[in-house]
This record gives sequence, C-alpha cells and structure tokens, in this order.
Amino acid sequence: MSVRALRIAAAVETLSLAILLTNLATVHEPAVASLVGPVHGAAYLAVIAVTVLIPGSAATGARRRAVVPVIGGLLALWRLRAPALDKPVS
Repeated sequence: MSVRALRIAAAVETLSLAILLTNLATVHEPAVASLVGPVHGAAYLAVIAVTVLIPGSAATGARRRAVVPVIGGLLALWRLRAPALDKPVS
C-alpha cells in the first residue's frame, strides 16, 4: 500500500464527515445520512487498514494515530510525512 491510498481514504473520511455535519446543522435530511454515513464508516476503516499495510507505519506511530476518530487519517498522514521528528539533532 502507499501513502497515496491513505491520502485518498483520509480525504474521503474528512469530506464525508463535513457533509454529515453540514446536513445535521442545516436541513437534517435522513437520506443524506443514509447515503453518506456508510461511506464515512468505510473510509474510517480504510484509513486504518491502509495505515497498517504501509511499511514502517508502526515505527512512526502512525498506526496508533489512524484509529483516532474524526482526524485519525490526517494524523497518520502527518506522522508518516514527518518521521524525522523523533530523531535527535546532531
């Protein structure tokens, strides 16, 4: 798996959450929740699965961050991009 797949899954998760919250705050249409809710859940699970399959994700702590609801995909992406944060400066 690649970071690109994680980026796509995280984007779908974030966008679907935004749609759900906007629907909840405005018209509260049950059909929107029925359609977008499962997409959001599947994207959340995809973020976790893709993060687990990325080599080196355990060493960077991205796997633990991926399971955080709402922002897990974004946190995992951030952690995978900046693994040098834990390395001491010499």
